Amino acid sequence: MGMLIGGPLTAAADASILLANSTADFINRVGFDNSGKARTVAFSYEKQTPNEDGTSSLDQLKVNVPLLAIVPIPNLQVDEVNILFDMEVKQSESSKSSTDMGATLDASVKVGFVKVNISGSVSSHKENTRTSDNSAKYHVDVRATNHGIPEGLARVLDMMAANVAPALVGSSIKSADGSELPEASRRRAEKVKKVRSEISSIETRKNAATNNLQDCIAVLKNVADSQMSVYRLELSRLEDEQKDKADEKFSVVTESWNGLKTQAEDMIRMIADSAKDGEESNTVSSIFHLKAFRGAEDVVDYGSGEDKYEALSRAQASAVAAQKKLLEVDQALMEKRAEYNSLISGAEEG
Repeated sequence: MGMLIGGPLTAAADASILLANSTADFINRVGFDNSGKARTVAFSYEKQTPNEDGTSSLDQLKVNVPLLAIVPIPNLQVDEVNILFDMEVKQSESSKSSTDMGATLDASVKVGFVKVNISGSVSSHKENTRTSDNSAKYHVDVRATNHGIPEGLARVLDMMAANVAPALVGSSIKSADGSELPEASRRRAEKVKKVRSEISSIETRKNAATNNLQDCIAVLKNVADSQMSVYRLELSRLEDEQKDKADEKFSVVTESWNGLKTQAEDMIRMIADSAKDGEESNTVSSIFHLKAFRGAEDVVDYGSGEDKYEALSRAQASAVAAQKKLLEVDQALMEKRAEYNSLISGAEEG
């Protein structure tokens, strides 16, 4: 019984191993080449985009898609094994005895004037019979389904898909209906396209310059918070009779540093506008109107003797440099947009 019931379960387990190996073999053979790189399928297509000058750009694009993302992956798994085993025992026994025996008798008897002849026979039959019957029914039901893409492979394909983007392999200028342009119109359209591409490039640079400026200002504000933490520590160390006099002074100092944090962008722009080309400053600008805390003593201007002065000075210099770079890029963008508008309006010929 153990072999009859356990045999199908063992066979199902072995089948699961074979199915898993089949899935792994398919992924390795179809999805990756000998060097371990994913196999891809290249798709090429055209995209026509209308331009502001009445022409259209016909771009030839190409995209490489992982092969595993577009073919079904066999992933059969044994989900259920049903074993039905019925045994039926039939046994019947019958006994039959048979004995064959025979005897004859012949005699004559005279009664009076009459003579009578007598004859007879005796027989018997005995037979023994024994029969038995055994039968069994055995049924195994195995159900396997395709479980689709394994979870790990699905995540790998998601990472690949995140980096899949169409690549521009060619582009040409056409009329709005897709026909060829006259030579003069084509040259003008090519120049418009070039200027438009330059504008896009400058806009990218402007975004990077803006992010850099924001990061520099964030550093400036963090240094300001650090300096105020130093002042708070100094305030906490004062004796009670000194704190009463120092609280008012501390409020004045706090107000000046909060002004830096709320108006840092405008102040950095003012410093950048007022600074001469090539001029570098190692001092914190007086534009910030910062105050230093001296306990119960009178409030003084923030100077080089403070803990975070050097760090604040470097943060200010980085922010000013970032602001100047942003102004340069912004100026270049304005000029290029003016050129583009002139081309579109026809004020400047191609």
